[in-house]
Amino acid sequence: MVIGSGIAALAIVGAAGGTALGLSSQHTTTTSSQSQGTTTLPDTGSGTNGFTVPGDGSGSGSGSSGTDSGSGTSTESPATAATAAQKKGVVTINTVLNYDASSQAAGTGMVLTSDGTILTNNHVIQGATSITVTDETTGKEYKADVVGSDATNDVAVLKLEGASGLSTVTLDDDGEPSTGDTVTDVGNAEGTGNLVAAEGSVTATDQDIQVQSETGTGTESLTGLIEIAADIVSGDSGGPVLDSEGEVVGMATAASSGTADVTGYAIPITTAKSIAEKILAGESSSTITIGLPAFLGVQVSGTASTGGVAVAGTVEGSGAASAGLVAGDTITSIDGTAVASSDALTSAIQSHSVGDKVTVGYTDSTGAAKTVTVTLTAGPAA
Repeated sequence: MVIGSGIAALAIVGAAGGTALGLSSQHTTTTSSQSQGTTTLPDTGSGTNGFTVPGDGSGSGSGSSGTDSGSGTSTESPATAATAAQKKGVVTINTVLNYDASSQAAGTGMVLTSDGTILTNNHVIQGATSITVTDETTGKEYKADVVGSDATNDVAVLKLEGASGLSTVTLDDDGEPSTGDTVTDVGNAEGTGNLVAAEGSVTATDQDIQVQSETGTGTESLTGLIEIAADIVSGDSGGPVLDSEGEVVGMATAASSGTADVTGYAIPITTAKSIAEKILAGESSSTITIGLPAFLGVQVSGTASTGGVAVAGTVEGSGAASAGLVAGDTITSIDGTAVASSDALTSAIQSHSVGDKVTVGYTDSTGAAKTVTVTLTAGPAA
């Protein structure tokens, strides 16, 4: 979905079968406030629980000036097929969203190690129940696991299963680019699986942008970004922004939409690398989640409910399903603390880890108050 005329996400989200529904809001448009443990059914609710339902693309956002808003001359050129050198270490990413595979998403990533450590945007894999990565140098496909993610800063690290001998990207270590520098974005443009290179120039650094979240429920921000005049489009998220020496200086994250001249935004590679190193070291924090988040496994109804959160269904194999929760139940508490909304339920689950046991208080369809112990399983990517 194109998000109005403001800042648009660059990861494509579509319905199964390939029909493009929109752009997954990157944290620049995409740190959707996905709940880690519940999900809203498309037909019965509009919340952000569990799985992200593609929105209608009507949101909008705007960028704000950073500390270096120089007025360098734009060198934006039409995008062309990426060369072999530009493809080196770049992968395309395809994900399945929702346990019923009703939606799919596509983006880009960078190979950090020859055995398959991948750097990408969090919003590229957010809500994924299955991730497939293709090495565009060899054409080989791999299944990928989530090592960890930082939704606030829109960074994620994946590990490919059974990978070895992969070509890697070369990260720049000379510091961030300057206004006027020529750069090239390489990405899975429009999610076609074909890498495209778009040359442009740095128009500003240290930029802060604010956009509407993927679900349209609020605004989110990213700070310290590189602003680029280049033909950066949906599907490019997580891909490299290369300097004139072919080294990675940034990770494409967002772009303007609704105007003839595209303004793209990239996370400086020094920032992304620093976060990736913390993830690889297993250092969880208030923003970093290691592995997959804890998951209750209930589908939340959008129907108003007094005194709790109405359950529309459960995910097969989840803790909620195994514990016997069913559609028609209303969850009233977690570990004795009342939950009156899906947001409160989400927060309660987010404070736990996979494997934790929680006591769920609920009323069944007859109004009888009950409690049950639920073991939290691993949910979709955070």
